[in-house]
Amino acid sequence: MVKLNKIYTRTGDDGTTGLVDGSRTAKHAPRMEAIGAVDEANSAVGFAASVLDDGDLADALFRVQNDLFDLGADIATPAPDGDYAPSEMVLRVVQSQTDWLERAIDALNEGLEPLTSFVLPGGTEASSRLHLARASTRRAERAMTECASEEPLNPAALSYINRLSDYLFVAARAANGDKGDVKWVPGANR
Repeated sequence: MVKLNKIYTRTGDDGTTGLVDGSRTAKHAPRMEAIGAVDEANSAVGFAASVLDDGDLADALFRVQNDLFDLGADIATPAPDGDYAPSEMVLRVVQSQTDWLERAIDALNEGLEPLTSFVLPGGTEASSRLHLARASTRRAERAMTECASEEPLNPAALSYINRLSDYLFVAARAANGDKGDVKWVPGANR
């Protein structure tokens, strides 16, 4: 269990930050950009959850937030040898987390009409916030793939973040409920 008694340490005043393995890296390094983007996505998911009544979707978003913390820890733990096996001391995103997202997508999709158009990110407040979380998650994915082009990242983590944006898209559609999708009308304002 994590225990934080003191929030500031002053160790980052030189522009570096510590990783899980004890190494230090620049706060602007691609790995830190990815960690920060995942943190922003997690905050956006929490923002969306804050307007939902307790229920299945709120519970699912809490689970996602927890998984996003796992994801941040995974990214913060370099594996230069390519060993992404979780252990008692190393937290890694695993395939079962992505599998859960896929099952959740399928379950939500069962109650939705098939798409006949691209949808605008809006509708209800909950849907709008979920679309914001989806867009933030896509940014996190871009940061993670940028990092992975320079140094190894867990392939299961990359799958998870990709599937999460799909989940948030479907959840946003579901959050519109009876109101339905806000459809894009190409060239409507010409």
